[in-house]
Amino acid sequence: MNKKIIWITGASSGIGEATARKFAKEGWKVIVSARRVELLDKLSSDENIFSYPLDVTDKIQTKQVFEKIINDHKQIDICIFSSGTYERKSEKELDVQNIRHVIEVNFLGVINCVSAVEKYYKDKNNGHIAIVSSPVGYRGLPKSSGYTPSKAALNNFTQGIYFDFKKFNVKVSLITPGFIKTALTDKNDFKMPFLKDTTYAANEIYNGLVNKNNFEIIFPLPIKIIYKLIQILPNRLYNYLISKSVNR
Repeated sequence: MNKKIIWITGASSGIGEATARKFAKEGWKVIVSARRVELLDKLSSDENIFSYPLDVTDKIQTKQVFEKIINDHKQIDICIFSSGTYERKSEKELDVQNIRHVIEVNFLGVINCVSAVEKYYKDKNNGHIAIVSSPVGYRGLPKSSGYTPSKAALNNFTQGIYFDFKKFNVKVSLITPGFIKTALTDKNDFKMPFLKDTTYAANEIYNGLVNKNNFEIIFPLPIKIIYKLIQILPNRLYNYLISKSVNR
């Protein structure tokens, strides 16, 4: 019996790395991509993990890497696109260069990946695309001039392509983790509620993609409840609550 195959971008650290290890542990063949070659090489010491370095902001390279993956492994069952960047200190004031960089990685980088796999999946008439975003993309937040809008764009993009790919029998999932302890969240200078580790996140993602059929995979439960309420709050009330929390 052939192993199922998954391709994970942003896999050199954090949620991407933990998810790669989880799928490999469960017997999947795992293709990992990221810019940091040395970390990918370390990860691919696992016999089920195979390294394909990639900068997702390079559209041509993204397409070439995917073509090489297909040539080498013949198929991809699930793609998880989880590349992302965040620098809270540089978002405390409007910095056009920083915002452009965040958008290029968090949003346009994912679009490059989806574009690379689009024809393959539609021709195959089967498969699964999962995009890692964030619940912060549902409403605007202070001191987040690049990250929050990049995730808002990603959330809406994922919702949109859900309908486009459904016609070709291709599933699309939106993964929106709460606060997960990674090198990126370690930069935060505030207390993060309901903080979880990457192993927890990887287990939730695996369960959500393999054992469930939901469009959105959001965790942990308290974060899910909070952000679902935030989505429906009137602007007047939402703005008041956020302003009060900022002024504390």
